[in-house]
Amino acid sequence: MERRARSKPRTSALVLLGLVALGVYALDQVTKYLVATRLVEGDVVRVLGDVLQLHFVRNPGAAFSLASGVTWIFSLIATGVVVFIIWFARRIRSLAWSAVFGLLLGGVLGNLTDRFVREPSFGLGHVVDFISTPWLIPAIYNVADMCIVASMIIFMILTIRGTGLDGRRVSGKLAEEHRPAPDDRETA
Repeated sequence: MERRARSKPRTSALVLLGLVALGVYALDQVTKYLVATRLVEGDVVRVLGDVLQLHFVRNPGAAFSLASGVTWIFSLIATGVVVFIIWFARRIRSLAWSAVFGLLLGGVLGNLTDRFVREPSFGLGHVVDFISTPWLIPAIYNVADMCIVASMIIFMILTIRGTGLDGRRVSGKLAEEHRPAPDDRETA
């Protein structure tokens, strides 16, 4: 009975992680397909003036096109991240942490797909970027990038709040375990 009760949160967490990852991946790939088939590279479409623009570019590197000569390293790192998340997912019991890892997995898979299937070649493909908010960030990004950043922000919030992978607050328990007993305190 206890095992069944413990597996229910784990199952819910895994299902949520999978659904979030699948949703992010699908949205990322559909938007990239629409941009790549309807715009010419370099096109800028003003959606909300200078607030939001579609600016189609192919990014051979990381953020801000850094390290564009070593694209294959990003492919290896992203593959490692995907393998780690899949392996690590069985430990997650919290729906919040499931959302974090689902956002990260979907985003990494979205950009990794570009690296594998887009030109110039397998593992060296250029990522399709198209979202531009020049007033906020002088970069062009995509849905996968936004989800990766969102996952890191939520990761930091959960960590600062002390939320464990099971959803329980860790900071209070750890503080209690490491608080010296009344007899152990030094008297001055």
